[in-house]
Amino acid sequence: MSKKNSSVLKLKDLSLNNKTSLIYSNFRSQLDISIKKKTFLVAVSGGADSLALSALSQAYLIEKKNKVFFVLVDHAIRSNSSKEAQNVKNLLKKKGINLTILKNKKKINRNIQSHAREIRYQLLLNFCKKHKIKFIMTGHHRDDQIETFLIRLSRGSGIQGLSSMSKVSSLSKTTKLFRPLLDEKKKDLTFLAKHYFGKIFKDPSNTNQKYLRTKVRNLIKQLEKSGIKRDRIINSINNLASTRDTLNFYLQRIEKNCVIKKNNTISINSKKFFLENNEIQLKIFSKCIKKVSKNYYPPRAKKVLNLLSRVRSNKSLKATLGGCVVTRGKKNLIISKEELKKPIKL
Repeated sequence: MSKKNSSVLKLKDLSLNNKTSLIYSNFRSQLDISIKKKTFLVAVSGGADSLALSALSQAYLIEKKNKVFFVLVDHAIRSNSSKEAQNVKNLLKKKGINLTILKNKKKINRNIQSHAREIRYQLLLNFCKKHKIKFIMTGHHRDDQIETFLIRLSRGSGIQGLSSMSKVSSLSKTTKLFRPLLDEKKKDLTFLAKHYFGKIFKDPSNTNQKYLRTKVRNLIKQLEKSGIKRDRIINSINNLASTRDTLNFYLQRIEKNCVIKKNNTISINSKKFFLENNEIQLKIFSKCIKKVSKNYYPPRAKKVLNLLSRVRSNKSLKATLGGCVVTRGKKNLIISKEELKKPIKL
């Protein structure tokens, strides 16, 4: 029996369980709508969520004949990271999955988790550009939603930050981020991954107390003991998402009325813009900076509000924020890409 046929049989066995069968059914429905026959990339780490995503994606490619790339980014933060990456590659190979490992060559020694995420997405985007891939798929799940909500709550985020993660969002002009497992529980994905692969790998950083996300995971356990259930938190997140969508509908109208984008520069009509309330100004201004800078995240709200306050009081201001230069002219606010000075060759 070939390895490929063996994998198909195992996937059929997997579908016999009611819970995993339902997860695959939901997964397949989402891909049929969003991805269809397009090529996609599965971001793999070795954890339960990404291994479950790999199993589901393999089932889908066997059924639908899509072209799928399985890719792991070795951040090279830990001394044995290369060995860990190879262990994941060997595990997937047993199931007929070919894993590509991308090695990070940049030093990560500040804001480790945030910096690692930026590097990871950049490496994945470069890979997508080379292979003409339109979608990057990640294993973000329901528990991630709750953790992100509490982290952003601790930072004083507004509706946009506290709302649920979007299932589909743009990473670049040509590549989208797709999160098909946002409605699934981590325990169910863990069961699926262990059932199919026989084991999962645990990231040591997940138990490191110096990271805020680790502290939040422990907090969630305490909240559950106190009677605050995960389902209730998810309901609040979804309610906020509904409010966010309504707000975004009106934001688009206002943005169309006062924002003009030409090439990589954005011009905002000052008179119309400053007639709006502070919340609307914050959202539009943050979105414009994110568009021009092409960063995955906009600048922190506090920094944007501070700059807006300066812009209102200074009619000839020129300042920088989030990789952009903001200039106030007579009638418009101009946001352009900040040009990094090249080192002088000696």
